[in-house]
Amino acid sequence: MAKKITKKLKLVIAGGKANPAPPIGPALGQAGINIGEFVTKFNAATKDMIGDLVPVQVFVYEDRTFSFVTKTPPASSLIMKAIKIDKGSGKPNTSKVGKITRAQIKAIAEKKLPDLNANDVAGAMKIIEGSARSMGVDVIG
Repeated sequence: MAKKITKKLKLVIAGGKANPAPPIGPALGQAGINIGEFVTKFNAATKDMIGDLVPVQVFVYEDRTFSFVTKTPPASSLIMKAIKIDKGSGKPNTSKVGKITRAQIKAIAEKKLPDLNANDVAGAMKIIEGSARSMGVDVIG
């Protein structure tokens, strides 16, 4: 018989850099998870994603064990990393913060495809282009 899930947590943690300090520690502590064990397992699973923000879903079972699923980094952080900016525009329609090429968008779309609601890379590219435009980034090429 499968274990019964008592809680689901959604966190965004820097890859390979989880620690028991807030906000991670208190969120896991309230759920009754061994924080040290989670930090060790998460850092081992995300050691190749250092520098990226990694969304993670944590499932807590009734016997206080847990499992987690890591997702791909948010599209906005991948776009900012690709064009080397710190943040998007506060007024995306009037002030632009940079330009991104279709090749860069395709690379991001291929990386994000498992987590996007798209059937193919072309559909994923449209989603990423929309995210870029809403950040004040022009799509060129």
